[in-house]
Amino acid sequence: MGPRTILTSSQMARADQQAIAAGTSGLVLMERAGQAVVEAIRSRYPACRVVVLCGPGNNGGDGYVVARLLKRRGWNVWVEASGPSASPDARAMAASWKGATFKLGAGPHADLVVDALFGAGLQRPLDSAAAAAARWSAGRTVVSVDLPSGIDGDSGRILGDTAFRADVTVTFHRRKIGHVLEPGRSVCGEVVVADIGLAETPGPLTENTMDLWASRMPWPDAASHKHRRGRMAVIGGEALRTGAARLAARGGLRIGAGLVTVLSSPAAAPIYGPALEAVMLATFESDSELVHLAASTDAAVIGPAAGVTPQTRSNLLALTTTGAALVVDADALTVFADRPDDLFATLDKDDVLTPHPGEFERLFPGLLAASGNRIAAAGEAARRAGAVVILKGADTVIACPDGRVAVSLNGSPWLATAGSGDVLAGFVAGLIAQGMESFSAACAAVWIHCDCAGRFGPGLIAEDLPDLAPATLARLFAQRPSAPRGSGQA
Repeated sequence: MGPRTILTSSQMARADQQAIAAGTSGLVLMERAGQAVVEAIRSRYPACRVVVLCGPGNNGGDGYVVARLLKRRGWNVWVEASGPSASPDARAMAASWKGATFKLGAGPHADLVVDALFGAGLQRPLDSAAAAAARWSAGRTVVSVDLPSGIDGDSGRILGDTAFRADVTVTFHRRKIGHVLEPGRSVCGEVVVADIGLAETPGPLTENTMDLWASRMPWPDAASHKHRRGRMAVIGGEALRTGAARLAARGGLRIGAGLVTVLSSPAAAPIYGPALEAVMLATFESDSELVHLAASTDAAVIGPAAGVTPQTRSNLLALTTTGAALVVDADALTVFADRPDDLFATLDKDDVLTPHPGEFERLFPGLLAASGNRIAAAGEAARRAGAVVILKGADTVIACPDGRVAVSLNGSPWLATAGSGDVLAGFVAGLIAQGMESFSAACAAVWIHCDCAGRFGPGLIAEDLPDLAPATLARLFAQRPSAPRGSGQA
C-alpha cells in the first residue's frame, strides 16, 4: 500500500461527488459510513445506553444510520436532533429511523454519545445547544462521526471556544487536515479511517508513515564499507556547550552513517576528545580550513549550540561551498533572523531546515499567523527557502520545495526534553549522508525519532534516543519490501 493522502474538506466533498456521478448513490455512501461507525463501536464497547446526536446535514444522516443499525442489534439507543434534516439523503435516513427522538439535550442519561452533529465541513462555532451538548458529553464516552463537532476540518482549530472531545473518531476514505493538526488532533482520540468505496485520491499532502519512505531506506549490502555508507560532519560548539554536537553526531552514527566527525575549534577540542569514541574529531580555525575538512563530507549538521555569532554565520556560508547537504538547526537558524534572505540565497533543494515554531517565526515572520494552518505555512516556507523544512511540534510537518508535504502522526510528548532536536538533526543528516533523498530522509528521521520516544515513554532524555534507534531500524529492516519471510526481527 502506498502513502495515504490527507484531504481538505473540499477534496473529500469532491471524492463523494465523483462516486455519486459514477453511479454510487449518496444513500449507499451514507449507509456504508454508518455501518463503519457501528463496527467501530461494537468492536470497542459492550452494549449500553447510546444517544446519537444528529445534525441537519449529511453527518446527521450518518447518525440516523448508526442509530438504526445499533437498535437492530439490540442496543438501547435514541436520537437527539438539533433540528430537521436539511439534505434529501439526510431526510431519507431520518425517515428510516423508527426509534425515540428528542430535542438536543432533552433525552435521558446515556453511557455513550455518538456525535453526528457536524463533520469536517463546519465553518462556524457551535450554536448554544450544540455547545451545551459538547460540555455535558465531557463525562461520557464519545464517538465522533467524521470529526469532533466544533473542529475546523481544514486547520484543526476549535471554532469558537467549544468542541466535542472524542475517545474515537471514525472518518471516511482518508484523514482530513483537522485530524492531523493540533488541537483537533488531540480531541479526535483514536482515529479510524473507514473505506466506503471511494476512488483513490492522489495529492501532495500525505501521512508520514513507513509507506512513504521505507522503500528508500539506505540499507548496506555485502559490498558496503564505512566510506560508502556516507560521511557526515557536525560543526561543534564552544568549550562549555559541546553536548548538542555530540548528540547530533551520535544520532548520525546510530542511524547508519559510516563516518561521523565533529569539526571543532581548537579551544573546544580537549572537551570533545575524551567524550568521543567512534565519532572522530578534527579542528579548524578559519573558513578555508573548515572547507578543506568538509570537502569530502556528504552531509553536515550546523547549529546545535553553535552560538548565535558571526562565526556561526560564516561557518554556514563556508559549508555551502563544499557540496555537502546541510542540516541547519538551532543557532544557525537564529543567526540569520535579521537577514533570512541571505540564508535562503545559499541553500539548495538538498538542504534541510529544522525550526521549532519560535525559530520558524524568526526566519519567516508572520507566516504562521497569516497561513491557514501549519501545513500551508511549512509549504510556503520550503518554497521561499528552496530547501526542505521540518516544522517541529506535536504535529510535525515536513515540506519540500517541489510541493510535497507530509504530516507526522506518531508524535510523542516525551520528546519535549532538551537535546531531542539535536538528535533529530543527526538522524536527518545521517540518512542523507547514506544517499537518501533529503525529503524522504527528513520524513524517515522524524518518524524514527518519534517511534524511539514512544517506545521508551516516561523518563526519556535526549541521550537515550540514539541508542533506541537500532530497535526501530531492525523492525524496518525486517519489514523491507525485499526481506525474505521470517528474516530479522518482527
